[in-house]
Amino acid sequence: MISTEDMTKQIPPQTAQPCLNQGALWDSVKQAAFFIGSGLFFLVACRNSVMWHLQSFWGASGDFWQTTWSKLLLHFEGRETLFFLGTMLIPKATFWLLNGLLMVVDSTGKPSFITRYRIQQDKNSPVDPERLRRAVKVALCNQLFLSGPMVLAAHQLVKATGEPLHPQLPTFPRVLVELSFCLLVQEVLFYYSHRMFHHPALYKHIHKMHHEWTAPMGVVSVYAHPIEHVVSNLLPVVMGPVLLRSHLSTTVLWYTLVLIITTIDHSGYHLPFLKSPEFHDFHHHKFNQCYGALGVLDRLHGTDDKFRQSKAYERHTILLGLTPLTESIPEPAKKSQ
Repeated sequence: MISTEDMTKQIPPQTAQPCLNQGALWDSVKQAAFFIGSGLFFLVACRNSVMWHLQSFWGASGDFWQTTWSKLLLHFEGRETLFFLGTMLIPKATFWLLNGLLMVVDSTGKPSFITRYRIQQDKNSPVDPERLRRAVKVALCNQLFLSGPMVLAAHQLVKATGEPLHPQLPTFPRVLVELSFCLLVQEVLFYYSHRMFHHPALYKHIHKMHHEWTAPMGVVSVYAHPIEHVVSNLLPVVMGPVLLRSHLSTTVLWYTLVLIITTIDHSGYHLPFLKSPEFHDFHHHKFNQCYGALGVLDRLHGTDDKFRQSKAYERHTILLGLTPLTESIPEPAKKSQ
């Protein structure tokens, strides 16, 4: 008889790998099915209760939002101006207000009740003023000279097949569905374009600039080479509204949410009750892990294997208390020599 050990030895090494890949793929499919199925179940179960209240807020008492939108259409005779101001002014003002506060904290190291939530405790404490000035300068140039034209180009594409400035605002369920679609489109385009820029032939000429910051800050989210900013930062974001021919209100909301989320992901702080930035912070720290935004494609392609073995993965959750996760889930003590 052949022992189990002998049988194991006879199995060629290459046959084990496909099984592992299939297992990882099936695990990812199950996670995605659970996530999407749970969302659909929630929508169906709560359609007559939660959705009614959310739709009421969207419409507000006396159709506040619809009335305000109608007044804006009457006030701005040049509708391109309204589209440009809506997609540039509101998202960018939100971005710089949030990052202005974070830059004060990073420059002064105060207040301590925020800095205690810093992920990489020994970095940016305080930040180098010269590096920060360069980051701000590049971010402003990217937003003024690249984001602006890209937004206008997206507007022309939407206007060619739809009406982004329709007098009637979209319903809340429609906005929710469109935002979900935009999120999926962004994940696919961002993951593959981001991973492409990590190819050695492109990394040293383009993406290395963004990775000068191994411990990122919020404003670093748009600190990138112009080519990367267009291909990896802007294109994944604008494609969703273009494909759906979204209403301006949905587009403005989407752009604003993206800038808030990417600021949190690059902030360097794991603050209570906010989205966890551990995933992308780990990417800046280790370079060849965690390329996506949601993590679904990283799980599928196995580009989060080291992350899932780290303490950062244990901390990758919404902090519901006030104790920093670096304290409640500390790094293991280093062995003495």
